[in-house]
Amino acid sequence: IVQIDEAWMEARPEKARQYGLAALARALEGVTGTTALHICFGYAALVPGRPAAYSFLQELADSAVQQISIETAQSALDCSVLAKLPRKTIILGVLDLSTREVETAEMVAARIRRALPFLSPERLVVAPDCGMKYLPADVAFGKMKAMVDGARLVRAELQERATAN
Repeated sequence: IVQIDEAWMEARPEKARQYGLAALARALEGVTGTTALHICFGYAALVPGRPAAYSFLQELADSAVQQISIETAQSALDCSVLAKLPRKTIILGVLDLSTREVETAEMVAARIRRALPFLSPERLVVAPDCGMKYLPADVAFGKMKAMVDGARLVRAELQERATAN
């Protein structure tokens, strides 16, 4: 997997519309295998507050990148925008890295469920919002455990529904 961490498309959407997609296409030219793009809001520890929506996301629908990593936990992102990315795998940020509070598995599961009306579970990968380098190791570990446990809760619900049908 080749992942590009992109910090400026969201911060400067007009410029991204002018030349960001062309730059992304050039960066991925000749790359074989899976490609991913993380659209940053900036490190949660350094950049407080997040908008409730991305201003540059649906423009990526026709880009060459296969997976798009977005931050949804801290911003409580309106996940309806995911419906506008029907051919992309979404790496869904479900851990709020602006706080040292460790989420519960149910909190993480709720964040995952917010996305499911807009994309199939097969196109969903759960992840932290961004990098965890500003968190103490015990907090980072606790958050990752909550992420795994939350994903297990949702997976069990989906399996139960599939069995019932």
